Amino acid sequence: MRILTIAPFYRFFIKDFTEALSKHVDKIDVLVHHNYLSELAPYMPFSYFRHVEKFSRKNLVDLTGLPPNVRVHVVSTVYFTPDGRNTKLGDKLAKLFDRYIKRHKIEFDLIHAHFTWPSGYAGVKVAREYGVPSVITIHENRDWFLKEYKSRNEKIYWAWRNADALIRVNKVDIPLLREFNRNVFHVPNGFNPRRLPFVDKGMARNHLGIPKDTKVLFGLGNLIERKGFHYLIDAMSLVAKERRDVVCFIGGSGPLRNTLQNQINKLGLQEHVKLLGFVPDDQLALWMNAADLFVLPSLSEGNPTVMFEALGVGLPFVGTAVGGVPEIITSEDYGLLCPPADPECLAEKILIALEKEWDREKIRKYAEQFTWENIARQIIRVCSEVTR
Repeated sequence: MRILTIAPFYRFFIKDFTEALSKHVDKIDVLVHHNYLSELAPYMPFSYFRHVEKFSRKNLVDLTGLPPNVRVHVVSTVYFTPDGRNTKLGDKLAKLFDRYIKRHKIEFDLIHAHFTWPSGYAGVKVAREYGVPSVITIHENRDWFLKEYKSRNEKIYWAWRNADALIRVNKVDIPLLREFNRNVFHVPNGFNPRRLPFVDKGMARNHLGIPKDTKVLFGLGNLIERKGFHYLIDAMSLVAKERRDVVCFIGGSGPLRNTLQNQINKLGLQEHVKLLGFVPDDQLALWMNAADLFVLPSLSEGNPTVMFEALGVGLPFVGTAVGGVPEIITSEDYGLLCPPADPECLAEKILIALEKEWDREKIRKYAEQFTWENIARQIIRVCSEVTR
């Protein structure tokens, strides 16, 4: 089987999944769209362009360790309206990809697109042009999904109706998608165990300069409203009243960093909540292994990769019951859940979790089913079904 993957980037979970999938197919070509304007972002004085800068060519793809049967193509164009609001971008990319495929003589038996817009829409259009099946994996968070489900957005609806199969990363949305397409499959996200190898907890703490007697919470995500870190900070103001030995470290960058730091300062939590900024992979392995709990207070998710990464090192999960999270944290042996936007409940669960004796080896064993190697096998079954 020869797969053409269409995705907004080739990094993080898409890279890890593709490289796992490459072991089961003849070849994979990956098309990533790129906006030339992102290259100008570093020279623009406005704060908005710090966000745009993340989509520059060097930040879109990570070619380290690329398997010999995977080729990544960055296909460049120019547009001024951001992807999510650009109603013409899907058709623009479909034409751009068609020309690129012909020029470079790319051959494929199936198109697998990640995210509905614009990649999924463009993928289905291109697949119809070449007479091959198309599959869309819908990774988007549940707020986005429900909004689009109700929106009567004909381009989104068209993509869902005309794909040969849809894959949703949580189970809860499967019945809604079957209103558009009878070939709907549930395949969760996963994690790459090689990305976060086991590190002795004491050694990890020594590297990070964290005392052994400190109780460490670790959270990771973009510093945006949807990730709910402002609720975690509120929860920490309650936790700190009960225990003075707890420190919450939050990794990630984003537009709310200053707002969150001001909240920390206002609540006098400088010793109990610390913003780390972007955490590279070598440091991420240390943080995951040094922590006592992983905390994710999101308001909406599809099925967060960081949850699987935490479980993969045996780290108990405390977070909100959103998207596919309660489909994974099915037992209190793996973590504790609370409603979103409820700092009182989140604080209570953190305090309970800090007192609980966790079997970290049991958590790690449970997580093995979600390695990208196992997820790739599930995707291959879907692809084989639609190419019969």
